[in-house]
Amino acid sequence: MGRVLAIDYGQKRVGLAVTDPLQIIANSLDTVHVKDIWDYLSNYLRAEKVEKILVGYPMQMNNQPSQAVKFVNPFVKKLVQTYPEIPVELVDERFTSKMAQQTVIDAGLKKKDRQNKELIDKISATIILQSYLQRKNLK
Repeated sequence: MGRVLAIDYGQKRVGLAVTDPLQIIANSLDTVHVKDIWDYLSNYLRAEKVEKILVGYPMQMNNQPSQAVKFVNPFVKKLVQTYPEIPVELVDERFTSKMAQQTVIDAGLKKKDRQNKELIDKISATIILQSYLQRKNLK
């Protein structure tokens, strides 16, 4: 069994989270500048067996894709073309940034740490992955 990798793709940064090899626990992995994501993925996927990649897909409240899909769609297209052997699944990422911000508040982090966008992106990816694992376990 391989890991599941979750990606929260943004215009500036990419938050990453990954499961353990048994796909039980979601762990934050890293935050990478968008220009470095392809080198990062290449190195990571060479070192680790990844069974599936989840990509957070920005949706609006009316279930329509948000404006941010114009940045996400080209990334997903290239991801599928570059790694055709790894299934890619789009996952609704509504509210993940708000949930991530609430997580750092609940953790009691100082204001400066709560404003750390890299931390928020990494936590958002972890929330995307955790919600996927919960849905998978309900089936």
